[in-house]
Amino acid sequence: MRLAFGESLCKNVLNFMLIVMKRSASDDDVTRVLAKIEKLGFTSKVIDGNSRRAIAIIGNDGAIDPTKFESLSGVAEAIRITKPHKLTTREAHTENTIVAIGDAVIGGEDLALIAGVCSVESPEQVFEVANIVKKSGARFFRGGAYKPRTSPYAFQGLGEEAFKILAEVRERFGLKIVTEAIDEKSVDLVEKFADVIQIGTRNMQNYSLLKRAGRAQLPVLLKRGMSATVDEWLLAAEYILSEGNSRVILCERGIRTFSNHARNTLDLSAVPAVQRMSHLPIIIDPSHGTGKNYMVAPLARAGVAVGANGIMLEIHPHPENALSDGSQALTPSQYLQLVGELNAIHKLIIHPLKTVAISS
Repeated sequence: MRLAFGESLCKNVLNFMLIVMKRSASDDDVTRVLAKIEKLGFTSKVIDGNSRRAIAIIGNDGAIDPTKFESLSGVAEAIRITKPHKLTTREAHTENTIVAIGDAVIGGEDLALIAGVCSVESPEQVFEVANIVKKSGARFFRGGAYKPRTSPYAFQGLGEEAFKILAEVRERFGLKIVTEAIDEKSVDLVEKFADVIQIGTRNMQNYSLLKRAGRAQLPVLLKRGMSATVDEWLLAAEYILSEGNSRVILCERGIRTFSNHARNTLDLSAVPAVQRMSHLPIIIDPSHGTGKNYMVAPLARAGVAVGANGIMLEIHPHPENALSDGSQALTPSQYLQLVGELNAIHKLIIHPLKTVAISS
C-alpha cells in the first residue's frame, strides 16, 4: 500500500499544469482556456499577476497534453509543475502576492505592524492597548478571543464576548482586526467581527479548518506549526489556496528545538527560504517565538533586517497581571520605542544607503 500511495502521489505531482497567458491575452482568451479545461473534466484557478494571468489546472488524474492549450489564442506556454506545493510556489505566481485589507496592506513596500493583546481580558485593557497601537501608526490589531492552551486549566479566552470588544476596537480606532479561529464554527464569528482569520500553530494541519478558511471571504494568517518544516507549512497554505482563497499570509512564530533558553526557537532563516520558494508574504512573531520579554525587541529588529513583510507583537499595560503570556508582552513604552527602531531598519532595507568609495 505504501508503494501504491507513493506512486499515486508522484502521479498527481507530475500531472499538475499551469497555463501562462500572454501579456496581450484578452478576457475572451482566458474564457476559452477555462472552457477547454472544463470540457476536459478538470477544475481551474485563475491567478492574476501584475502584468499577466496564469491558469492552474487542478484535479487531473492523468497526464495532460500541453499542446491542447498551447495552440489556443492568448496562451504563452503550458508548464508542468513538479513540486508538491503548487499554488504557493513561484512557478505558479512569479510576482509577490500583496494582501490588501481595505486600505491596509501586507506584502507591499511598507512594513506591516500587527500589534495588540495576547488575549482579550476586558474592554478597558483592550481599548488602552488599541490607543497605543493606533498612536504607533500600526494598521492591524491582534487579540485572542479563543486561547488554545497546553493546560486545560489555563485561561481559554472570553469567546464571543471578546469578538464584540474587538469589533468595537475596529469601529472606534479604525484598526483591522486579526484574531484566531480554532474550528470551523468559529470561522463564522471571525468573518462577522474581524478582518483577518488567524490559524494558530496547533491548527496548522487541521485540514478541515484550512479548507473552511479557504472558502472564507477574509484573508488568512497561517502560523507555522511548532514542529513543521517549511514544506509542510507551504502545503498547509496550499489547502487554503486550493479552496479559492488566495489571500494568505505566513507567520513564523518559532519552532520546538532542543534549546531551553527560550520558549521556542525563532527561525529567521525561514524568511528568505519562503521568499525564494513562494510568492506569499511572510511576517515574524517574536513574542510567541521567544516567550521572553527581553528577547522580543532584538528578534523583531532581526526579523525586519532579514526582510520580513511584517512583525506581530503583544502588548500589555500590566504584564505581571496578564491572564496569558505576560512574560512575553511588551509594555506600552517598550512597544513605542521598538516601533521607531523597526521603521528605521526597514527604511534602510527598502532604501539602502549609497556606498561611498574611500580613497586610499
